Amino acid sequence: YGLAATQVLDKLGLSEAVKAKLVEGQNITQAHQFVSTGNAELGFVALSQVYKDGKLGSGSAWIVPDAMYEPIRQDAVILKHGAGNPAAAALVEYLQGPEAARVIESFGYKLP
Repeated sequence: YGLAATQVLDKLGLSEAVKAKLVEGQNITQAHQFVSTGNAELGFVALSQVYKDGKLGSGSAWIVPDAMYEPIRQDAVILKHGAGNPAAAALVEYLQGPEAARVIESFGYKLP
C-alpha cells in the first residue's frame, strides 16, 4: 500500500509538497488509525477500512483511479505443511467461489 501511495503522490506532482508532513504507518491498520483518530489530517488507507456495501462509512474519501498506481495483488496460498489439510483446501475453494467474490466486491475491491 505504501508503494501505491507514493506512486499516486508522484503522479499528482505532490511528493515534494507533502514531504515534510509525511508520516508512514508501520502497516495499513496503523495508517488508518492515524487518520481515524485525527492524528493525521488525511491519508491513504485500504478501501475495505472505510467502505462497505457500496457506501463510505463516514467522513470523505477519494477512490484513487487504478491507472495512478501499480495493481496491489492479494493472494492466498497453502504452505507445504498445510498441503493435504482439508480445512485449508476448503478455505481456498471458498475464496475462489461466488460468495467470497460478493464479499470482496462489497468492500469496493475488483476481482481479476
